[in-house]
Amino acid sequence: MLSRVSSRGLAALTSARKAQLQRRSYSTQEQDVVIIGGGPGGYVAAIKAAQLGFKTTCIEKRGRLGGTCLNVGCIPSKALLHASHLYELTKHYFPQHGIIVDNPRVDLATMMKAKSNAVSGLTSGIEGLFKKNGVSYEKGTGKLLSANEVEVVGLDGTKKTIRTKNVVIATGSEPTTLNFQVDEKRIITSTGALELTSVPKKMILIGGGVIGLEMGSVWSRLGSHVTVVEFTDAICAGADAETAKMFKRVLEKQGMAFRMKSKVVDAKAHANGVTVKIEDVSTGQVETIEVDVVLVAVGRKPYTQGLGLEAVGVKVDKRGIVETDDHFRTTVPNVFAIGDVIKGPMLAHKAEEEGIAVIENLASPGTGHVNYNAIPSVIYTNPEVAWVGLTEEQVKEKGLKYKVGKFPFKANSRARTNDETEGFVKFISEAESDRILGVHMIGTNAGELISEAVLAIEYGASSEDVARTCHAHPTLSEAVKEAAMATYGSAIHF
Repeated sequence: MLSRVSSRGLAALTSARKAQLQRRSYSTQEQDVVIIGGGPGGYVAAIKAAQLGFKTTCIEKRGRLGGTCLNVGCIPSKALLHASHLYELTKHYFPQHGIIVDNPRVDLATMMKAKSNAVSGLTSGIEGLFKKNGVSYEKGTGKLLSANEVEVVGLDGTKKTIRTKNVVIATGSEPTTLNFQVDEKRIITSTGALELTSVPKKMILIGGGVIGLEMGSVWSRLGSHVTVVEFTDAICAGADAETAKMFKRVLEKQGMAFRMKSKVVDAKAHANGVTVKIEDVSTGQVETIEVDVVLVAVGRKPYTQGLGLEAVGVKVDKRGIVETDDHFRTTVPNVFAIGDVIKGPMLAHKAEEEGIAVIENLASPGTGHVNYNAIPSVIYTNPEVAWVGLTEEQVKEKGLKYKVGKFPFKANSRARTNDETEGFVKFISEAESDRILGVHMIGTNAGELISEAVLAIEYGASSEDVARTCHAHPTLSEAVKEAAMATYGSAIHF
């Protein structure tokens, strides 16, 4: 009897011991670089580090690589923008060109499934790139225990400690919310806007920025009456004023409404929708309206909480932005930060460039750099809006002497052939040297066309350099050439 009890006790002790061992932190082989965050900045940095011979581990708490951009941002939103644009074409474009589609309708569930398939295919693709390049991938939450130790709490709750020579913080950002409850059903952020199960009849969009206008465009095309509530007197903060004004007019023609210099002071969800109070900031007058959904798109904030940064001496400002020098080094010499957690525009491609640069600097100090004057911005509506470099307002503020050249798409043969003539290309160059300071455009495929301007600014080109470069005919890119011609001389076709 005693023996049987001891045997059972031993089994219980063995089981408890196993559980204890599973919970215990272990130090793995020391790494050269540990990257916390598997978004565009983090996963690109990880691949680059492995390619340069560093022992590299990337930690991602979602269990799916790609970060906000791939999972709940850039990629799924573009899938819905594309699908909703196709639906719009069947109603307004196809009939004018002899293509009759009887009773086109939306199957939202299938549209959402196609979006999800695009996301899952790309996330698994990054995992494949990790394996190809020899990057170790930890699914879990990373936290600094010291400047050379990172704790990983796995998705199953197990813990391990990874020793490393260097750490890169690339944890991205999250939506900024207001002082009312977000449930992602009735009162939603951009994340919830990607998962709606039906088309709301009425939607209030708080914020006239890039993310909100893209998602607002999706639901407007699918049949929702969208009203944008914007605190300032202009949409698209950071865009060239002339371009932003035209963009607003285009969106109004497409059916979106705008309440400028206004703010939502309260929003309460109920079974049938949301009760919203909107205040005119000029008069103080408050109006109460009922809508189906409120989309909060007032910006994003760095995701830096819970990383143990302050405890190891990494300085973070009151907005949550990690302070770095020009080489992405934080206040702790071997801890670096990139992407949305540091200063600058919160853009996936900016984070990617920083991811490569920070690793190049680790391999060979001083070699990695990012030219922030050559980071493009794009709004993926229809028409698209894109820009790079300085706006005309910024040039004026700097007191620079400058020239402006513009060319409308209505004078471009390909745009006229395609019946997509809304918009223009605008060049700004320095008066004396003709060096390109900024390029701004609104029109079909502006997000693709802007790359030529980015390359020109990166290499210090003049508007004449672009104007004297042969562009294929008939293409939309000829509008870029003609705008450059108009800057240093005169356009031919307008």
